[in-house]
Amino acid sequence: MKHLLFATSLLGLGICAVTPRADAQTPDKKWGLSGYVSTLQYRGDLGSNFWDARNLNYGGGITLSRYIYGGLDLNLSANQGAMYFPADGSSFTGTGNAATNNRRFYANMSTFGLGFKFKLFPKSPVVPYILLQPGFAYIYTNRYANGSTVNSRTNYGSFDGQAGLGLDFHLTPGFGIFVQAGQHYLAAPDDRLDGVAGSDDSFWDRYDRYMQFSAGLTANFGKPKDTDMDGVPDRKDKCPDTPQGVKVDENGCPLDTDGDGIPDYQDKCPDVKGIAALQGCPDADGDGVTDADDKCPNTPAGVRVDATGCPLDADGDGVPDYLDKCPNTPAGVKVDANGCPLDRDGDGVPDNEDRCPDRPGPASNKGCPEIKAEQKKILNEATKYINFDFNKATLKPSSYTRLDQMVAILNEYPDYSLSIAGHTDSKGADDYNLRLSYERAASARKYMLDHGIPAERIEARGYGETKPIASNATAAGQALNRRVDFDPYLTGEANAAEVKYGPAPSIAEIRAAGQKLPGKKTTGTGAPRSRKAPVKAPAKAPMRKK
Repeated sequence: MKHLLFATSLLGLGICAVTPRADAQTPDKKWGLSGYVSTLQYRGDLGSNFWDARNLNYGGGITLSRYIYGGLDLNLSANQGAMYFPADGSSFTGTGNAATNNRRFYANMSTFGLGFKFKLFPKSPVVPYILLQPGFAYIYTNRYANGSTVNSRTNYGSFDGQAGLGLDFHLTPGFGIFVQAGQHYLAAPDDRLDGVAGSDDSFWDRYDRYMQFSAGLTANFGKPKDTDMDGVPDRKDKCPDTPQGVKVDENGCPLDTDGDGIPDYQDKCPDVKGIAALQGCPDADGDGVTDADDKCPNTPAGVRVDATGCPLDADGDGVPDYLDKCPNTPAGVKVDANGCPLDRDGDGVPDNEDRCPDRPGPASNKGCPEIKAEQKKILNEATKYINFDFNKATLKPSSYTRLDQMVAILNEYPDYSLSIAGHTDSKGADDYNLRLSYERAASARKYMLDHGIPAERIEARGYGETKPIASNATAAGQALNRRVDFDPYLTGEANAAEVKYGPAPSIAEIRAAGQKLPGKKTTGTGAPRSRKAPVKAPAKAPMRKK
């Protein structure tokens, strides 16, 4: 009768062939300690009870195993067992030439072996294996014949070689059961177990042997190597150098919650897919600024941006550079939609450079309209037509027509101012002439102010006899030197009179300072006589009254 364990082995092999592979955790828990019970079945010179379940002999043992690699374990085993043959005193047919009637023996055996366990399908939940185990047996035996003891209490040591088949059932990573069927072959210097020599038998039957059927429990223990201490053993760890404290997945790699390829511990935005360049944070418009910090999240591709993610505006005019057709506009200058300085009057001169931003004019005149030639002539020749009472600052009525013309011109060109400069000839005292030049300039200014020209647009000053345009040695020259000049200039530009004649305080400045006009007050009755030698005027020379 075949032993039940053999049938179990065949069933286990069938299960293993159809069961999906599973991790038995043996590489993680490299050490195993097994305890088991055994039944022993003798075969030798006295007979055989192989595959006979009657009158079984029993034993037990422990095994310490060490995982080497997926298909091999090393076992260190210790077994203890007792064998009676025949256990009930009955007779068995002997083998070879030995007479077996009324002969029997009792043996107490301790065996020790270093086994090589070759595993098939090591990742299966049921692992079949082959065991080859050389070892040593220490045997204490008594032998009996016809009721008498023969060679009583013989103690000896013997080579013990075992070959077996087994099945490991991995119930949990740390616990399993196993069944095993193996045959021991005892090779001593002589045939001692049953006391009957078998030297004339075949080599295989020359020495005694026995079968051992075992079943037991195995506890696996040991700590798998985990270099980075992330809880995933090195053999399964695809990221074995993970920094300590970093959470990992089942493969031992740092968690990447958003699946963007940047581990959570390095990802500043672990719940949203991002890019490595921004430490895992998203950048929808690709401008290099994270969406969370981007004040302009829809910037067109390729546009340079500032630290806030908005398009660069180098000149700070409110129009981004990529739209700015005038990217170097000075700070504070108002611009149009294209980023160019405003030109309200469309004259090609931007408002920031245009002295007349609401009236078109050429750039040569700073954007202001130029006074027409005939009007310039009126202004330039006005000095010929502005006359005063003799030795006084009172305008003669003949002057009104030309003054009215100048008022009209100033009204037509509101961006211009007018400089009035009074002059005298050299007759009379210097301080008297200076005051008279101021008063005559002031009289012309007052007329124009009275006719609606704003005071800030007309400056008047006197130069006395200091700026002659002709020689005072002749009556004709003196007549030319007695004049009032009228010079237009763009408001804000240098005063025309000061450009021609040099600085002199204006009437407005003198009065603002609370001072009197310079020079000696005029009497209105004629200039005081000068001590200068009189100059005889040439005949027929034109002469203007003072």
